[in-house]
Amino acid sequence: MQFRQQALAKLQSPEELDLPVRFARPQGWLVLTVTVAAMAAASVWAVTGSVASTVSAPAILTHGEGSYILQSPVAGQVTAILAKEGDRLPADSPVLKVRTGRGDSVVRTVAAGRVTALAATIGQIIQTGANVAAVEKVAHASDPLYATVYVPAENAASVPANASVDLTVQSVPTQEYGVLRGRVTSVDRTAQSPQQIAAFLGDSQLGEQFTKKGRPVAVLVKLDTSSGTKSGYRWSTADGPPFTLTSMTLATGSIRLADQRPIDWLLP
Repeated sequence: MQFRQQALAKLQSPEELDLPVRFARPQGWLVLTVTVAAMAAASVWAVTGSVASTVSAPAILTHGEGSYILQSPVAGQVTAILAKEGDRLPADSPVLKVRTGRGDSVVRTVAAGRVTALAATIGQIIQTGANVAAVEKVAHASDPLYATVYVPAENAASVPANASVDLTVQSVPTQEYGVLRGRVTSVDRTAQSPQQIAAFLGDSQLGEQFTKKGRPVAVLVKLDTSSGTKSGYRWSTADGPPFTLTSMTLATGSIRLADQRPIDWLLP
């Protein structure tokens, strides 16, 4: 009972009432101040700041109007090849001769361009509509090259006009000569089928290759020109490669997307 009485007495008359109460140490206040300041800065950055991002996709260098696949309007046996790969021909030029049941017939170009591939050989039997050649639509040797980047459809809306593009060209050693520079000229908002890509490039295999991961969107890129390089285009290095570029060269394009505010990631 003695201990109980002492406890009751202490409750009725608590000791050390005159001593100050310490709520937090100075170090605690410092940590709290730094935390609040960091959260405030993060909130301001989330509203006013921006984050840059890029998308990488397969690309190919071509002349602006692309290519077309020349098809035979008749069935028969090929008796003569009248053009060679690399020839630059005007429209309605003879490409090959086919012997039919009604006599010889000549397959001619539909539009002016350069023959990039010949699929027919002398003696071959072909059917009406058979692919016999691929012709790139280019009138002059000095016509500029463009790059077509096949971007995933879900990223198309984020590609701004005039966005900067870096192109890693397969035939150019990147570590030595760097990347090719360019800017977005237009974005086709319609997803491309393998057939559409093949028709533009004149190559059905590329149509299949560029759609392996789904139907992409074609982004046309104008290459930056430079009078100080052998290729005539601007590179991330001063001189670029010591040779010219040719059409139908494969590459990988890295496109800078529209900047986003961090707060947009949190909003539905």
